Amino acid sequence: MTTSNNSGYDRIILIDKPAGISSFGVVARVRRYLTNLAGHRVKVGHCGTLDPFATGLLILVTGKNTRRASEFSGLDKVYRAVIRLGATSTTGDPEGEITDCDVNHIPNRDEVVVALQQFIGRITQTPPMYSAIKINGRRAYQLARAGQVVDMPSRQVTIYDIRLISYNYPDLTIETKVSSGTYIRSLAIDIGEMLHTGAYVTELRRLSVGEFTVDEAVALSEFIG
Repeated sequence: MTTSNNSGYDRIILIDKPAGISSFGVVARVRRYLTNLAGHRVKVGHCGTLDPFATGLLILVTGKNTRRASEFSGLDKVYRAVIRLGATSTTGDPEGEITDCDVNHIPNRDEVVVALQQFIGRITQTPPMYSAIKINGRRAYQLARAGQVVDMPSRQVTIYDIRLISYNYPDLTIETKVSSGTYIRSLAIDIGEMLHTGAYVTELRRLSVGEFTVDEAVALSEFIG
């Protein structure tokens, strides 16, 4: 979907991002497509990254609307995530090095529900080292990939709600509404620590950003043709 109050290439574009491409990769493809259409370079930016393995709503802004990127990136978000217990990942997702954990007790559904409720509200969260946060002018994931130990600063975020959609050990599926700046990978890691099982995210889909929903978005392949 493309929305705009202006003519030309000052747009708000809602893309349903596929897995396997970075948010910057989506921006590059859309920029190339629009530039070819316009016959001149079109500015394109995104309003909050999604990890390469993740899917779902990615808001792009073009032309003069690139000035509004922070307006949208600061909105609350809703995610659906599949979290795998019994193992950890160096990146908190399936792209990292996976290590099985010794699990002495497999938590039942009630124990999982109780654990999830502990995270609702204002919490302190440490973003994963493999993230797009800038540390001394460089992306944290660039430093981590270079073998540097990154001391990630903690931040205050808000978890408005967490619903357990399904649970069949080792996988549980949650849907959660969170404030801007919340990392679902970090949330999964913290859940695994609370349950004494370890955990990482295997699937992640962004369902909404503010009032924008993924149901309004268009697939990247459909948009660029």
